[in-house]
Amino acid sequence: MLPGRRLVRVLPLLLSVLLAGCAVRPAGTDERDVRRAVAAWSRAVPAELSGIPVEDRVYEVAFVRRDGARALVRAELRYRLAGYDAAPAGSARELELVMDGGSWRVRADRPAPGALPQLWDQGPVSVVRGRHSLVLGGPGAPDLAGIAAEADRAVPAASSAWPQPWAGRVVVLVPGSLERMAELLGGTPDAYRGLGAVTTGRVGAGPAPADRVVVNPEGWAELGGAGRRVVLAHEVTHVATRAATTATTPLWLSEGFADWAAYRGGSTTPAQGAPALGRAVRRGEVPGALPPAEAFAFGGDPDAVARAYEGAWLACRLIADRWGEAALVRLYERAGREPLPVALEGALGVDPAGLTRAWQEALREQLR
Repeated sequence: MLPGRRLVRVLPLLLSVLLAGCAVRPAGTDERDVRRAVAAWSRAVPAELSGIPVEDRVYEVAFVRRDGARALVRAELRYRLAGYDAAPAGSARELELVMDGGSWRVRADRPAPGALPQLWDQGPVSVVRGRHSLVLGGPGAPDLAGIAAEADRAVPAASSAWPQPWAGRVVVLVPGSLERMAELLGGTPDAYRGLGAVTTGRVGAGPAPADRVVVNPEGWAELGGAGRRVVLAHEVTHVATRAATTATTPLWLSEGFADWAAYRGGSTTPAQGAPALGRAVRRGEVPGALPPAEAFAFGGDPDAVARAYEGAWLACRLIADRWGEAALVRLYERAGREPLPVALEGALGVDPAGLTRAWQEALREQLR
């Protein structure tokens, strides 16, 4: 055999041995190791989650970028609060990992750029459990036990007004300041100044989302006992009706229904509950139509916003008094899936113009 022939046969053999050695760490192994470290992190209970009943915590990794002994991961965090969330809450996160002793370890877990923080991103979280509520407070949050007691009163009130199935429990977040509240909601402090609380959550078809009632500690401090009861009952009613609320539900109906539920069974008269609208009516300024969606936007004229909410409440109060509470509930359900004229005709036997006239007459009579 010629030397050249033997060399040709030996080279493929050497090449196959070298390739076999490389196969011990194929391309992508490092990324899989990082993903495994993130999965292990999702099963751990970090100190900042201690005491919070988090379950089904998982990070859905979108991408991994490795730079030597450091890796950066973008992921969507999904989790539930045990006993409270019917559907998972979501949060876009950025995780930083480092190589430690031959293994990847999560060194930082923070909101992804542009994403909203979680309450625990603001510092240690205090937990108070009520009969129907779970109250989570950030650093400096006031009176969590008192807020839990109000939430426990609000849940039965909302259930009585909204007899359709819902979870019958609520999660309340109490940040330590107005500025911290704005961070959680992605707005500016001025957008929430003067409010007692707001409710998060998407609308539309599908499983009920993980709603949160977020308390403004500054606005809450300015309220008396009656005001606090109304505010929380209003927000909890939004949670109760969320599955029936869609993008087609008129804001006057969703906000008015929540106020109607909050005042229901109490002694508040139209004149007491609608002072801003009452002043306008006495000036001869009876609204020409039910409040449009833009009338409820905060940041504008506070008196105009007050008139919108008061008018919406009195519209729902009129419907409950004239057509019955069951008819008001039917209207709410139908308005989430049908055009308003169709919903009004089906639930009340009246068209939008007829309801508007009846509402205007009630305003003149009740607020003169």
